[in-house]
Amino acid sequence: MPTTSRNRSGRRVAVVGISLSDCGRVDAATPYALHAQAARRALADSGLDRSLIDGLCSAGLGALAPVEVAEYLGLRPRWVDSTAVGGATWEVMAGHAADAIAAGHAGAVLLVYGSTARADIKAGRRTSNLSFGARGPLQFEAPYGHTLVAKYAMAARRHMHTYGTTLEQLAEVAVQARANAAPNPEAMFREPITVDEVLSGPMIADPFTKLHCCVRSDGGCAVLLAAEEYVPDTAKPPVWILGTGEHVSHTTMSEWEDFTVSPAQVSGRLAFERAGVRPEDIDLAEIYDAFTYMTLVTLEDLGFCAKGEGGAFVGKDRLTVGGGGLPVNTDGGGLSACHPGMRGLFLLVEAVRQLRGEAPGAQVRRTDGSLPELAVASGTGGWFCSSGTVVLGRG
Repeated sequence: MPTTSRNRSGRRVAVVGISLSDCGRVDAATPYALHAQAARRALADSGLDRSLIDGLCSAGLGALAPVEVAEYLGLRPRWVDSTAVGGATWEVMAGHAADAIAAGHAGAVLLVYGSTARADIKAGRRTSNLSFGARGPLQFEAPYGHTLVAKYAMAARRHMHTYGTTLEQLAEVAVQARANAAPNPEAMFREPITVDEVLSGPMIADPFTKLHCCVRSDGGCAVLLAAEEYVPDTAKPPVWILGTGEHVSHTTMSEWEDFTVSPAQVSGRLAFERAGVRPEDIDLAEIYDAFTYMTLVTLEDLGFCAKGEGGAFVGKDRLTVGGGGLPVNTDGGGLSACHPGMRGLFLLVEAVRQLRGEAPGAQVRRTDGSLPELAVASGTGGWFCSSGTVVLGRG
């Protein structure tokens, strides 16, 4: 199995620490507190001393995200990244951090996130946002009520029109995400749902009913990346960053050439090429799923099935742990487990848990009963505006 880092001329880079903060319904914590809780837990998971952390990735909190978070955590990093591209942020940042470590600009980089999106709305500290804003290119869409969910819904409708994808097939994505969430004690929603229940729910944006859409939760998480020379001192076996890729495609819908193609088509190809593996080698996939259509089209664009065949690919139990297909969103994903905002970092945490054999819910096994060897985490940002893909492996 390949064990090279993305930068083949530099040091190998491993995930050496992971954690979740308290997640789900967290009414008595600030986003900063969730950052700190996740960071402390990830550091403890790694077994390394905090003095080794010389890099920080942070986005989404404060006017100067990495600076304010670093101060709150008591860190003085010499390398930082505050790239913000929505849900793809953390996969893109992981690639940047791996490059920095491989090149010698940092030795150990902490990626950390926390949000009280749910609690803030419940307490009236904020309201739901229908659009990211109305400045720049968005001024040509926002005044006409073209909301975030409507953009995803319109893309889903185009896929249905072009390839015959059905509402039932999209609903299967939600049903199977809930099935994966059922054994996960950390998942926010665990009760089984049916295709009929998904289809009969309240309409949010045609064709998406409520259960086609992600949950709103609180929560945070952290991932610690480190150079290979730190690995002998870590508490857990390393999970190596084998390859990463990133891509941005558009911001206004009028500039999106094909609603049925996501930027994962480019980021996934780059990540697999740099890792030296193929989609068929992958044992499990963690995919950003703010809406059911995101899972389906990302699976196509990562190469797990041909374009237009996603509906058939996500058929009954094909995405569940133990279902005989490709396990996808093994913790329940954003549709059932948690979704506090930019969920991409949670994808990396779950992928590493599965590769380590530490999944709190259902553990993925290969056909011979062994632990999985390869996983892919692919985040999507905006309304299919950006994508980051990371291939991870044991070794």
